[in-house]
Amino acid sequence: MQYQPKIHVRRQEIASAEALVRWDHPTRGLILPGEFISAAEAAGSICALTLWCIKQVIHDQRIFAERGYDIPVFVNISGVLLADSEFVAQVCALLETGPAKIGFEITETAVIRDPAIALKHLQQFADIGVPVAIDDYGAGLSSLAYLKQLPASELKIDKMFITQLTSSNRDPLIVRSTIDLAHAMEMEVTAEGVETPAALALLSVMGCDLVQGYLISRPLGRDAFLAYVEEEAHRK
Repeated sequence: MQYQPKIHVRRQEIASAEALVRWDHPTRGLILPGEFISAAEAAGSICALTLWCIKQVIHDQRIFAERGYDIPVFVNISGVLLADSEFVAQVCALLETGPAKIGFEITETAVIRDPAIALKHLQQFADIGVPVAIDDYGAGLSSLAYLKQLPASELKIDKMFITQLTSSNRDPLIVRSTIDLAHAMEMEVTAEGVETPAALALLSVMGCDLVQGYLISRPLGRDAFLAYVEEEAHRK
């Protein structure tokens, strides 16, 4: 597991982190999830992989807490699993046994696979206090019909709009209107792919709540992430 921090723009502090799985292959080195998640889904291994990720995050989160850092961590959930009642039951049982601060990131595309079942299962997560973030907003179909139904507390604007934020005429309009829409629906907004101080400054003016990207930090292994958190704490 690697962890990428999300920073609260106004408070200038770590608000949460996204957990990202990496495959440390013995001969090919570090393999990113884009190369193996679809294979795991096709092979029927995505449930076992995701449960391993959640258990690993719970374990690492306890280590963070022991060092004095109580940081919520968000795990990506495949659309295949949103339709899997057994998986949802296993996850709920797992999270109800301890005080882990775990949230889930899902894409709208994941919901569109089977909207009724997906919304039912997301509500089950919400009912036990698991926050839900809508990931990659704007990259897919971005249906307002689904957006109003999802029990989500956070909306993440896809990096395709953020990387061109200061060089495009239309992207700032899209980002600003998305921020206003999400706030009207009582959701916090995270901008993904923040890589320049200029983009960060503009997002701050627009009222964006959280930022994530290489300007802040690349994804880090557990120990490196903990060192980053401690360094940030010492700056205050």
